[in-house]
Amino acid sequence: MTQLAADRNTPERSGGTREVPAAAGALLFAGAMAAVNAAGNAVPVTEALGLKGAGRVENRADNSDGAAGDVRVKIRAGIFRYANSAGADELTQADIGSDVYGVDDQTVAKTSNTNTRSVVGKVFDVDDQGVWVKFS
Repeated sequence: MTQLAADRNTPERSGGTREVPAAAGALLFAGAMAAVNAAGNAVPVTEALGLKGAGRVENRADNSDGAAGDVRVKIRAGIFRYANSAGADELTQADIGSDVYGVDDQTVAKTSNTNTRSVVGKVFDVDDQGVWVKFS
């Protein structure tokens, strides 16, 4: 491309939401934590490696019977509260700013469980109801 020689109408996005193709066979519930797999498709967060936390699913997306990309998932970045793990994996105020690991589509943990979980976000806060997770 060459340098502009006139004004340009440059498209803009707020950065709050994205639409991602759902993985084949994926069912994502509204409010669940979503991740993007190695192929770039949306999946519910599970205890698995290679996932990248994407945010909160805005609307249920059912691609149970479809091929990858047949359904698109609206995912919102931001800070959302999810369930805290227990025992040695329970997050506390001392973990603010630390990575959180996905256990399932509504639970986060302090550790990778010996390299079986992916980092899905950062601890923003912890309260009696759960962990506030920041998704970029």
